[in-house]
Amino acid sequence: MKLYTKTGDAGNTKLVGGRTVSKASERVASYGTIDELNSWLGYLLIQVNPLHSDIRYDIEMIQQVLFDCGTDLATPDGHRDYRVVEPQVTWLEGRIDVYATEPPLIEQFIIPGGTLDASLLHIARTTTRRAERHIVGLMATDTINTAVLRFINRLSDYFYAVARAVNARQGTADVFYQNSDKVFHNF
Repeated sequence: MKLYTKTGDAGNTKLVGGRTVSKASERVASYGTIDELNSWLGYLLIQVNPLHSDIRYDIEMIQQVLFDCGTDLATPDGHRDYRVVEPQVTWLEGRIDVYATEPPLIEQFIIPGGTLDASLLHIARTTTRRAERHIVGLMATDTINTAVLRFINRLSDYFYAVARAVNARQGTADVFYQNSDKVFHNF
């Protein structure tokens, strides 16, 4: 199989089942953003502190599910069975519950940051949110595996919880949001 198909020369790509669509479609934006997120997680894995072996394991598992999410998003309804199923969503919810208990409870917004690990996780969180927006846009016109949307929705929560847990584990306080009027008033 050749790496190049020349289908993209006209700005198109093929979906599972052979249907040709524009590379500018919401479907391609959806699974393309999932692919971008998965690549980001590969980078995150080589950067994250090796002491966080539980988080490293989770991310390796998440990368596998993300590949399935991309496949499901590239599969028009009825072309084959979907890969992402409810137990993957339930697993992610359980992991969120574990990490959410590590940092102190807060009742205010945080600014992405703290440790390097937490900062990288916040980038993953916001990339996940972008993927979710594309998936919702796709749902307006096409039928998709809704378990993908649920998994992606939970995944941004997961990255938030893990970023906070990493800061707590490394003894670094979260950076709290302050109204910019108050911040600039002090200058």
